[in-house]
Amino acid sequence: MVALAAITVASTGATVAARAQVPAPQAAPAGWRGLIGEYGDGTMVLERAGRLVLRLDSVTERRLTPVGRDRFAALALGVPGHAQVRFARGTSGNAAALLLGDSVLLRRALGVDDGAVFRITPLRPVEELQREADAATPPAEPQSFRPSDLVELGSLDSTIRLDIRYAGTRNFLGTPFYAEARAFLQRPAAEAVARAHRRLAPLGLGLLIHDAYRPWSVTKMFWDATPPAQRDFVADPARGSRHNRGAALDLTLFLLSSGEPVEMPGGYDEFSRRSYPDYPGGTTRQRWYRDLLRWAMEAEGFTVFESEWWHFDWKDWREYGIGNEAFEKLRRSP
Repeated sequence: MVALAAITVASTGATVAARAQVPAPQAAPAGWRGLIGEYGDGTMVLERAGRLVLRLDSVTERRLTPVGRDRFAALALGVPGHAQVRFARGTSGNAAALLLGDSVLLRRALGVDDGAVFRITPLRPVEELQREADAATPPAEPQSFRPSDLVELGSLDSTIRLDIRYAGTRNFLGTPFYAEARAFLQRPAAEAVARAHRRLAPLGLGLLIHDAYRPWSVTKMFWDATPPAQRDFVADPARGSRHNRGAALDLTLFLLSSGEPVEMPGGYDEFSRRSYPDYPGGTTRQRWYRDLLRWAMEAEGFTVFESEWWHFDWKDWREYGIGNEAFEKLRRSP
C-alpha cells in the first residue's frame, strides 16, 4: 500500500493537518457499498473506520453489526439491547430500502454512482442558450483590476493531468462548451496549483483538472439551463463567476501509479448534498481523500467552495475582472 497522509479536520473545517507516512484507510468491504447512502428523511448509512454506521440524525448514531445477509443489529454504545435493521436490495444490487423496526425507509436518489456522469434536463435547448449567450455582454465592472495574465497549467508542470469535462459530453448538460480541452489560470494561482501538485507527489498522488478559467458566456448558459432549485451549483452571470476571472478551478486527485482518479463521497458536478465539502456520508477512504485535496489546496492559498468539494477559489480572485475570451483566442505561451 502506498504511504499517504493522515488527515485530521478541525470541527470548523478551516484547519487541516497532515501527517506523512500513514497509510490511507482501507476500502470499505465490497458488500457494503450498495448499502451506504441516505434513506427516508435524513437517515444515513456510512462507513467509518471499518464499521458500518447508522446515523439517525446529527447527534444519534448506531453501530451496525452483521447478523445475517443484509441484516444487522443496531447497537448503541454503552446501552444494552439493539434494534434490527434489514436492507432490501433492488435489481441493481444496491439497497432500495432500509427496514428499521416497523418502518420502511426508501433509499434517496443522490447524484450518481459507479463513475456515471450526473445530468440534468436543461430548461431550454442548449443551442438556443448558446445563441443568446454569444449575443450577450458581461456585466460592467467600474472598479480597476490587475491585468489578466492567464497561463496554461500544463506549461508550468506537464505532469498535471487534464480531464476538461466541458470540452466533451461528460458533463451535467451532456454538451461540449469548449472547442479545446485546456486549463488556464491567472499566473499566481497557476503557480500555486503547481506547488500543490508537487506537494502531493511524494504521497503517490497528483492533481486532475476538470475546469479552470471559464468564459462568461458559458456561465450564462449554465445558469439559464439550470432549474432555480438547483442553482446553488452554478454561478449567477449577473455577478460573474470566479471561474470567469481565471481565479478558480475544479479538480480532484489521481493515483500516480495508475493515472486513475480517486473515489470521493460524491461525483464531480453532482447537484446533491454529497457535494458539500463537509458531507459526513460515504466511506472513510472517500472522505480521507476529499480532506487531503482540501489540505493540499488550502496550504497554497485556495479556499474550498461551500457546496462543492472539487471547487477551489484563489485568495485574490476579487482582484481580477470577468473574462469572456474563448480558449482558442488565448495565447499559448507561458
